[in-house]
Amino acid sequence: MINEDFAFRLGWAAATWSLSTNGTEEVLLGRDTRSSGPVLLTAVAAGIHAAGLRPFYLGIVPTPAVARAVQTRDAALGVVLTASHNPARDNGIKFFTRRGRKLTDADEAAIERYLSAAPAPRAFPAPEESPAAQAYREWAVRLVPAGAFAGWRMVVDCAHGATVETTPAVLRHLGAEVITLGVTPDGANINAGVGSEHPETLRATVLASGARLGLAHDGDGDRLVLSDETGSMLDGDDLLAVLALDALDRDALPGRTLVVTEQSNLGLDAAVSRHGGRVLRTATGDRQVIASMRAEGATLGGETSGHIVCGDVSPTGDGLVAALRVLEVMCRRGKPLSHLRRQWQRFPQRTAALRIRERPPLASLPNLSAAIAFWESRLAGRGRVLVRYSGTEPLLRLLVEGPTDAEVAAGLIQLATAAQAEGIGADD
Repeated sequence: MINEDFAFRLGWAAATWSLSTNGTEEVLLGRDTRSSGPVLLTAVAAGIHAAGLRPFYLGIVPTPAVARAVQTRDAALGVVLTASHNPARDNGIKFFTRRGRKLTDADEAAIERYLSAAPAPRAFPAPEESPAAQAYREWAVRLVPAGAFAGWRMVVDCAHGATVETTPAVLRHLGAEVITLGVTPDGANINAGVGSEHPETLRATVLASGARLGLAHDGDGDRLVLSDETGSMLDGDDLLAVLALDALDRDALPGRTLVVTEQSNLGLDAAVSRHGGRVLRTATGDRQVIASMRAEGATLGGETSGHIVCGDVSPTGDGLVAALRVLEVMCRRGKPLSHLRRQWQRFPQRTAALRIRERPPLASLPNLSAAIAFWESRLAGRGRVLVRYSGTEPLLRLLVEGPTDAEVAAGLIQLATAAQAEGIGADD
């Protein structure tokens, strides 16, 4: 459970670990708009101070702004109090190491080993303030030519979250007329019926206002989904297709490689291949995407959820950067978003999520293993089957992709039936 006591101990453990790996003293902290943010941030900062490092509060800023500040200031650590796209009642603590990188599994294990040695929580002065929103805005507007979006009407949904003072301001500075949604945070309304998880109002506003497009972030600003001018939504796979195909056509994609997760639609592979590129798949999670990008020397990757990593300018997923890159493609091609999104075709896909009480190895479930083997053989070279436990919820996730919707539907039914025969989801 994340409370003040745990936040203090985790801050102390992370700072102590950091002291053992580098000599810098500055730790940068930011948060989203949740009401629990200030007290938890103060507790984390106190733990960091107790370990001997200097915490600085960057203000309410998007998660990628913290990562960038760590990178540019060569700080020891970055800390973000956020639960991303989750409801306001939740909160969490994200860390970035030097150069704005996310923790590895080994880093997390090392920090956990220090937790038991943490001292009893005690109060310290509030961290020094070093606001970062303005520097982030000034950097972002330099990514595209001045006035690039003059005369463009856009709808921007900030999810009552951390992008309220950044994305609308940047787009207006670049000439756009911006209609805003989700820009009145009160500590309890972050992601509540707004943002990337709830794009219905965004879509309706785009249509009602005649906007060229709409964009929506999650609560901490590292995700992006778009609405084209017809109200059709574009998820992360759509955005990756727009960016990758444009870069391949310009010979501007290093290694001609796009990095995605196992969740991305196989249609991406087909489209990228037609343009002379390749798709590299990783396990689910933007951290895995970023690690593979670094290993391959790739500069573009992301997830279906809307985490888009433009590694040539940002060390992590950044919803604003992704938006600016897509808008640049629209300018360069002189085409509306509805045209660009039709450059690729999704393979038929069906998914299901079954509730679980335990997580037995999938190989120990004979009915499910047999169903997986059957459909992997049947779809070999034409589709795929993905069965995995959720990393964050008590769910078994099923995915089937293939050449026809009928075949995909049959596969999903057989997998779900086999899982239920093992006692998974049968009573839910």
